[in-house]
Amino acid sequence: MTTRGEPYPPSGDPEIDRVLESLAAQRAEFEQVGRRLSETLGRGEAEDGRVAVEVRPNGSLAGLRIDPRAMRLGSDALAEAILRAAVDAEADAAAKAEAAMLTLLGGAEPPSPGTRTARDRDDAP
Repeated sequence: MTTRGEPYPPSGDPEIDRVLESLAAQRAEFEQVGRRLSETLGRGEAEDGRVAVEVRPNGSLAGLRIDPRAMRLGSDALAEAILRAAVDAEADAAAKAEAAMLTLLGGAEPPSPGTRTARDRDDAP
């Protein structure tokens, strides 16, 4: 039987034990990346931040904020602003998801969920 923190009992063979230890570490990394991905949101804005969209890495809408001043745009312009913000949010989510996945390949540590990227800071008013 395994103990907490030890997914596999010692086999008695040092080589097999090293492989099992490596598999356990890889599994932990996959689980951590999975948790990060489930918490990741991409953000996009349009009309000087009056329209903001948040999406998950799969592209599903997680949030939409429309400042009352954006209502003055008219329906067509507002719809275009929402779509522009959504496209930017999807690109942001994809970049964050890619960064998270790169950790599995030995890449750099990804930003934690909710962390503003350099692109976010450049677009800030």
